[in-house]
Amino acid sequence: MTPPHSVRPFAMSGRAKAGLLLLLAYTVYAGAQLDFSWARFESGMGHASTFLSRMFPPNFEKPATLWKGIAESLEIAVLASVLGVLIALPIGLLGARNMMPAWVSWPARAVVALCRALHPVIVAILFVKAVGFGALAGILALTVASIGFIGKLFTEAIEEISLKQVEAVRATGASFANVIIFGVLPQVFARFIGFATYQFDSNLRNSTMVGIVGAGGVGGTLFSAFQRFDYDFVSAILLTLIAIIMLGEILAGFVRAVFLDNLGFERILQGRFAGARGVGASKAPVARKAEVEE
Repeated sequence: MTPPHSVRPFAMSGRAKAGLLLLLAYTVYAGAQLDFSWARFESGMGHASTFLSRMFPPNFEKPATLWKGIAESLEIAVLASVLGVLIALPIGLLGARNMMPAWVSWPARAVVALCRALHPVIVAILFVKAVGFGALAGILALTVASIGFIGKLFTEAIEEISLKQVEAVRATGASFANVIIFGVLPQVFARFIGFATYQFDSNLRNSTMVGIVGAGGVGGTLFSAFQRFDYDFVSAILLTLIAIIMLGEILAGFVRAVFLDNLGFERILQGRFAGARGVGASKAPVARKAEVEE
């Protein structure tokens, strides 16, 4: 029998219930203010079906135009990722409050917050006005976005490290650079690889958006195809972008395996093929780790 005064799980207080009701009421109010109606949704679904029917089958009869834009987007993404990571590393370190005094960490965190304040498309418009149309504006815009993202996450990763390892390195009389190399980086290296690979994937997607405003890449080609109502070519561009993003995810897996598991290219392929065939799926993680170390 349940005790009469037992505490119910997930019970909400009166204030929590009032806040939930206010949020629900504001959601309804916002929907009314933005002219969100079911009739518009139904008509939009009809227009979407017509639009999708004109997109298929995709038209790959303009490979030169397509691959020129794709290649430029790849170049923008790679350059912006490399520059953003190289600049975000020292800024993220300076912003860590457990490693730096307040008069150093707060300006660095302000720089990171400033880089994150605006959407990459807005930043791209500003750079297009400053340096003109082309890939340079896209590289600069995505570099700023990379600094904001990587700098924030890298700062938070450093602030979560164990200071015991840092103090142990300091006790040996090591310099500040050696403390960073041997006391800080080993604790955040795995997370940093994940941040860097995700940022490259993000820059590859954002390179399409900044191209729409004239900052280079396949976005300009995509926008021109929309203006010409060339929807089958739009479909070809979108399918190509999806394929490249999927290949980028596979590449990110290879990068993690090389840097984090110290595996060679042949060993990675063997593991991929074995996983596809279901071989070794029943092995315990400890056994797989022992094979890697061997």
